[in-house]
Amino acid sequence: MSTQGEDRKRIVAGVDGSQLSLQALRKARHLAEALGRPLEVVTVGEHAISLTPPVATETWSPHTEAEEVLRDAVRDAFGDDVPPGLQRTALVGNPAKMLIEASRGAEMLVVGNRGRGGFAGLLLGSVSSTLASHANCPVLIIHRTESD
Repeated sequence: MSTQGEDRKRIVAGVDGSQLSLQALRKARHLAEALGRPLEVVTVGEHAISLTPPVATETWSPHTEAEEVLRDAVRDAFGDDVPPGLQRTALVGNPAKMLIEASRGAEMLVVGNRGRGGFAGLLLGSVSSTLASHANCPVLIIHRTESD
């Protein structure tokens, strides 16, 4: 027997535009549909440490970039077959911390084990490892397969 609160728990997919995050989003959709749960897709734009003159970054915004990553991820994962009721959330901050917060009240958090990486990834460590240890719900981590 489920309570009304349980019925509202959602499946959260963390995306960053990488192929593994798109696979995570597709898996999250499958789980949400199988469990009858709402699906939320979350991306987190990071504040950048600029190595370029301020003029070059005046029009750049981490929130705008996060919204673009989110839009592209939904398009690339689903094409025209976007799940009805898909909740889209673009945040700015530390990806691990923001996804831990997004996991609060969720049924499950689904992420790829490797994202876009780069220098920031080396500084921050593995987001998926942090989530596995600190999320507020079970975490499903999608790994690259040999066919990827």
